[in-house]
Amino acid sequence: MPITELLRNNAIKNGDAVAMVELSPRSCSDRIVLASDYDGSISFPDLSARREMTWKTMDRDADRIANFCIAHGLGRGKHVAVLMRNALEWFPIYFGIMRSGALVVPINFRNTTEETRKCLELTRSEAIFFGPEYSGQMASIREEGTSVKTFVSTSPDCPAFAAGYFDRVRGASAEPPNVAISDGDDAAIYFTSGTTGEPKAILHTHASIMSVCVTEQTHHGQKAGDVFLCLAPLFHTGAMMHWLGSLVSCGKAVLLRDGKPRSILNALSEEGVTIAFMLVPWVQDILQEVESGNLSFEDYDLDRWRLMHIGAQPVPPELIARWREFFPEQQYDTNYGLSESMGPGCVHLGIENLRKVGAIGKPGINWQAKIVSDDGEDAPRGTIGELIVKGPGVMKLYYRDEESTESALRNGWLYTGDMGYADEEGFIYLVDRKKDVIISGGENIFPIQIEDHIRTMGCVKDVAVIGGYDKRLLEVPVAIVSLKDGAAAAESDLAAHCEALPRYKRPRGFIFADVPRNATGKIEKPRLRAMYGGAPANK
Repeated sequence: MPITELLRNNAIKNGDAVAMVELSPRSCSDRIVLASDYDGSISFPDLSARREMTWKTMDRDADRIANFCIAHGLGRGKHVAVLMRNALEWFPIYFGIMRSGALVVPINFRNTTEETRKCLELTRSEAIFFGPEYSGQMASIREEGTSVKTFVSTSPDCPAFAAGYFDRVRGASAEPPNVAISDGDDAAIYFTSGTTGEPKAILHTHASIMSVCVTEQTHHGQKAGDVFLCLAPLFHTGAMMHWLGSLVSCGKAVLLRDGKPRSILNALSEEGVTIAFMLVPWVQDILQEVESGNLSFEDYDLDRWRLMHIGAQPVPPELIARWREFFPEQQYDTNYGLSESMGPGCVHLGIENLRKVGAIGKPGINWQAKIVSDDGEDAPRGTIGELIVKGPGVMKLYYRDEESTESALRNGWLYTGDMGYADEEGFIYLVDRKKDVIISGGENIFPIQIEDHIRTMGCVKDVAVIGGYDKRLLEVPVAIVSLKDGAAAAESDLAAHCEALPRYKRPRGFIFADVPRNATGKIEKPRLRAMYGGAPANK
């Protein structure tokens, strides 16, 4: 069954129930809040507004968008991009594009104009829905020449070259479009995070997206009464695919447009959130505010919050140990996935395996996973090799990139590029990205192991380890360290702490600076290597 039918079923069975709440705190000043329901008039609430969307509204608006797309020649097989910050409108746009038979192409809202243009041209997108923040980007791209012929703006101040979402699009027919969609049809093109180079375009079918509904709901047991907090950007598979558990269970979700600790805790408390998908930086920020005395968990009603899970990047065990000092009874899970596997869950820790925090876990429901050596053979337990996975969510291919497709997909297995090992119980631990491994004097050094050790220092907020230049060894570890607010430390303090590491793993230099992370929380190591990798390490 195509994923679009799940929305239809929810609208039929429980149409008046709230599907989605959007919270836009006043501190989120870059957001123009738009009306959720089209009733012939348009109003624009205050920035502190709390907006709701029912299943019936989401379903009806998806049909309107589908009919608009079809009327503009954007039906079966066409590619329609979405460039928006998180907003209620994202969901009917996403489903509406799919219902027209077209493929939805979510684009990173942090992209530069040139990066966005490249994504549109690579995917040969013929239309784009864009938020009010991107009118300037769209004007520049249109002026330069582009494959995009139809522009749709969700801004109340719609540019002259674009169709207005709240009049022309949502004024279209709300009748279900007469478009037959099968599980094997192409559904979406997502982009890789680009943490190891230029982002690649990933083609997925309806079946691979639908498989995530089963994975997510099985792993986390969402029920109709659960309330899911969504903070991560919807253009990435992580946030959208975790939300699919709510779609299956017909449960409410809360879309929070502000990642500040106080805003997160307010949303958890006021909306009665039961499940929250978090990224490492948000958990770090919350703990720092609480441990520094600026916030107190006791000021919030968090009794309904039963599950906190983290994905998108390796999770420091020390971070979870600190968290569980405050929430010893709360369920916890680590989710591993990548855009090529249609997001999270191909490997997961499991809420019953807290004793194994630090591992990414075992294969998820309907998935296989193993560690292999360079020749593709199974690696012995405890031996580091590459993680490969096989399951229903594996991509169809990298769009217009046959060479990368052949490298990543071999005999039905997806080669992830992540290095790790399996322990005697079969739990998988990651040690780093294959491209991030530092080779120093012939020794392979995995930065995550060094990063986890440095994070155990109480003064450290975040850390990234890259390879720095060394005349003799060619490459040695260099640590970029971000300290907690008000904390102080010298290079000698960090060096002394690292004396506990094997000599060859000890950083040869320390740089005090911010650690850049992308929208999904992953450290931007290509950027750090460009900034610091060529500099000689300290001696």
